Amino acid sequence: MADNYEKELKQWVESEKATLELQNTASKLLLEKDIELVLFRRKFFDKKLSEIIHDHNYLSQFAGVTLSISLSRDLALAISKLNIAPSKIDLGRLSNEYNSEGKNFSSLEEFVKAKLAEFIGVDKRKLVPRDVVLYGFGRIGRLAARILMDHAGSGHQLRLKGIVTRERAADDLPKRASLLRKDSVHGKFGGVVIPDAENNAININGHTVKMISAKSPAEIDYTAYGIDNAIIIDNTGVWRDEAALGEHLKAKGSDMVILTAPSKGDIPNIVYGVNHEKYNASSTKLFSAASCTTNAIVPVIDVIENSLGIEQGHIETVHAYTNDQNLLDNYHKKSRRGRGAPINMVITETGAGKAVTKIFPFMKGKLTSNAVRVPVPNVSLAILSLTVKRKTSVEEVNNFLRNASLYGKLVEQIDFSISDEIVSSDVIGNSHACEIDSKATIVSEDGLRVVVYAWYDNEYGYTAQVIRLAKYLADVRRLVYF
Repeated sequence: MADNYEKELKQWVESEKATLELQNTASKLLLEKDIELVLFRRKFFDKKLSEIIHDHNYLSQFAGVTLSISLSRDLALAISKLNIAPSKIDLGRLSNEYNSEGKNFSSLEEFVKAKLAEFIGVDKRKLVPRDVVLYGFGRIGRLAARILMDHAGSGHQLRLKGIVTRERAADDLPKRASLLRKDSVHGKFGGVVIPDAENNAININGHTVKMISAKSPAEIDYTAYGIDNAIIIDNTGVWRDEAALGEHLKAKGSDMVILTAPSKGDIPNIVYGVNHEKYNASSTKLFSAASCTTNAIVPVIDVIENSLGIEQGHIETVHAYTNDQNLLDNYHKKSRRGRGAPINMVITETGAGKAVTKIFPFMKGKLTSNAVRVPVPNVSLAILSLTVKRKTSVEEVNNFLRNASLYGKLVEQIDFSISDEIVSSDVIGNSHACEIDSKATIVSEDGLRVVVYAWYDNEYGYTAQVIRLAKYLADVRRLVYF
């Protein structure tokens, strides 16, 4: 027994050493060459070694792929020796392909060179960084700042240059910095946040971010703050139609606007990963990233429609309470929302059903939807009850969703859980638009009614979708190998 203990401990230490080599290589690639390595969307950069080892063990079971720290390390080293353009490369996919095809190559290096041939040559993808302004600094704004810093790399994608808030009090700057640094739901920000009163700025991980006061979008001259050709991410939710949201474009130094709420009128609602390629910044300058619920359900509907076809259905959202509700009973202009959010389940409307038809016009008239706000501060659950066009099974439905989470266009949108024990708090910080609870999937006896449970971090996961959309519209998305 003692010998076995020492043996396992020694193996663990060797795994940590190999993981450290892997992480060091991945970090250098990101900071020096804008090449990000991931393992089925799990990052290596700025992560505990034990978490990376856990990811390899868990994903080996979930993905059905033989993953090892040593192979990931060797693949990373081989990539570092190639002159690859800025890119995001999945070592999970490469590992799977090497396990089945590696014998056809003289070396691992030759295998990697062949697989990434289209990425070789830095001129394959030159990135011109774009300035970003966060208009509003509430829940979504602060998480957007965190994600932008996490993705900063060597600074060749999106650069957070400014944050716009209402007129500030004398102690506003340190309070804003503190709210960014510490979050009751998402924990401490893993970086440096320093208020700079002399320059009316907050320094975040070496980025000087100007704090700008304004009563309306049009009155700002961003160029006076060293900001130009900027993407304005409006997370206030105040202006939603073309006339109102278009006020941002009157500001000197602004170029386009992304609204973090469902739009009104003809502003396109975009769920990144599903319909983003239909739009670009040359055709319009106003965009909506839809809602957190729309982003959670649309990828699932896309998979089910393409694999089984949908006749009709109902979507019920069990949603975390929001800042719009009252903490204690008080007057509210909307029905029921005046009752205390932390102590009540509150039935309320959701526009998710209608929003789906903006993404998929063929779904018009097929979906109903409603929502129940519940006493949790974050993470929601979408329950999709769908009548499909052909008979299916639980195993088949889960297999469609599992494959979508591993390979193809929706790998950043759909995560997949095989746990019997998953609960809402486990999803906090998940950057996917949704996480499928595969153990909860139901199919009726006749095989024509499918019920899918999709968890989603309605704050962090949604904000990650917003930033993906911003990168796409700014044309700073790297090449991807997923």
